[in-house]
Amino acid sequence: MATDRLQFHEMGIDDRILKALADLGWAQPTLIQEKAIPLALEGKDILARARTGSGKTAAYAVPVIQRILTSKQNVREQAVRVLILVPTKELGQQVQAMIRQLTAYCARDVRVADISGKADLSAQRPILMEKPDVVVGTPSRVLAHLSAQSLDLQASLETLVIDEADLLFSFGFEADLKSLLCHLPKIYQSFLMSATLSEDVQALKELLLHNPVILKLQGSQLPDSSQLQQYSVQCEEEDKFLLIYTLLKLHLVQGKTLVFVGAVERCYRLKLFLEQFSIPTCVLNSELPVHSRCHIITQFNQGFYDYIIATDEQVLADPTTTTAQAAEGKGKKKKKNAGRAKDKEYGVSRGIDFQNVSNVINFDFPTTVESYIHRVGRTARADNPGTALTFISHTELPLLAEVEDALIGDNTECALKPYGFKMEEIEGFRYRCRDAMRSVTKQAVREARLKEIKQELLNSEKLKTYFEDNPRDLQLLRHDKDLHPAVIKPHLKNVPEYLIPPTLRGVANPMSGRKRRRREKPKPDGVVKTTFKKDFRGRNPLKSFHYTGGRSRGGKAGKS
Repeated sequence: MATDRLQFHEMGIDDRILKALADLGWAQPTLIQEKAIPLALEGKDILARARTGSGKTAAYAVPVIQRILTSKQNVREQAVRVLILVPTKELGQQVQAMIRQLTAYCARDVRVADISGKADLSAQRPILMEKPDVVVGTPSRVLAHLSAQSLDLQASLETLVIDEADLLFSFGFEADLKSLLCHLPKIYQSFLMSATLSEDVQALKELLLHNPVILKLQGSQLPDSSQLQQYSVQCEEEDKFLLIYTLLKLHLVQGKTLVFVGAVERCYRLKLFLEQFSIPTCVLNSELPVHSRCHIITQFNQGFYDYIIATDEQVLADPTTTTAQAAEGKGKKKKKNAGRAKDKEYGVSRGIDFQNVSNVINFDFPTTVESYIHRVGRTARADNPGTALTFISHTELPLLAEVEDALIGDNTECALKPYGFKMEEIEGFRYRCRDAMRSVTKQAVREARLKEIKQELLNSEKLKTYFEDNPRDLQLLRHDKDLHPAVIKPHLKNVPEYLIPPTLRGVANPMSGRKRRRREKPKPDGVVKTTFKKDFRGRNPLKSFHYTGGRSRGGKAGKS
């Protein structure tokens, strides 16, 4: 029962932290917080596996802040006491924001600096010279500062935290991390926080932890079907575009939606395709400046956008590539078809706190089980419901089998169900989709990428300079504007009534255009819209279609 659970005020936490927790509206700790905070306050090393969205950041941030406040009661000199390592710049900014919220009433006593950004080392040196209590950064950036002697941890470090530990090695940080350990003192407290316990995490455990307490909470790596509905749809390339057009244009998918693709080129191809039908989307990928990426995420969380198309590129990269090798590669002559410089420390599917996401659509199937868990983990966070819909081709069925085996191994309620529908019902839309796809040429995609990069670089400079003095104007900067390198055909904007399948005419809303939605006020952060529109019988409209394909390994299609 909830009354039997340990509460924040029973953990011996400073009143200033308790007040900040109350301001955040956290009435009671999550399971990971209830178990980890008391152990951390006792000085234990901790290896914690808990699913994404379970509150892992606060589970280590609260005891870290408490330890700093306790240390400063002895009037010790200012020093860097805590190092938090993260795999991506976006997660670095998020961790810094969380610590600042938790130290709202003790900001003078606990200072935090995020050095994971792309700023020059010389620009960050003055910040580190002030010796902030907490330093947040990626391993490569922290190592660069240690090598430049602008950061010294040997004499003062008390706590080391590695957030999203299962991603550090896959992001190519293994060599950086091992080099970094030489700059740390012999004795310090360590936390490893992870969504999965992979072989990489076990290797980190041997390197960093001393007699750790291992917390394996919430046995399943994703919520069960009462909170997270997971579906798979077997469809080939053309059908993917047809299906996502139907879902978005007829507004069958409700609420904020993340669409994951496997490469930057696919990101822009899908955006340009949807532009043909006046469906506005944002893109997130490693080519965009970090300030623009973080601004897009912030605005998405505030309800400015309904759809983000995000790339999940790190799983496609060579995980053995180190920072030094990446730097060497910059000097080599690029191939003719090579893309623009990508940010090695980019990551959207991993660890980022997208708020109130109703749906995740895997337009391209993830290449690993871990990638699937991190993608789908962007929805159904905390106690909110969510839906994951995965498109899969016949060549990817073995990958689907791997994912299902991993999920069913923990909990049969986590299995993917086949999403039942009859493609013949939406066959009338196929010619429109083919017409749009013909306009999205390789040349159009290349021009779109170039235009977007130029546009976002300008936005990024504005974000760093102009908007510091004009914060109100920040909300006017939108990232879902049409790119228009492809020829736009006006007749595709609206959907004729006769093309809408009879079973959907009562629920589809194809005429709700862009202008109407832009006049609407952003949804409050605490509101999560219904995932899929229901018909008058209270059923999911696509469930009225009859699935004619073979059964998935996930079992029979049940009611959602």
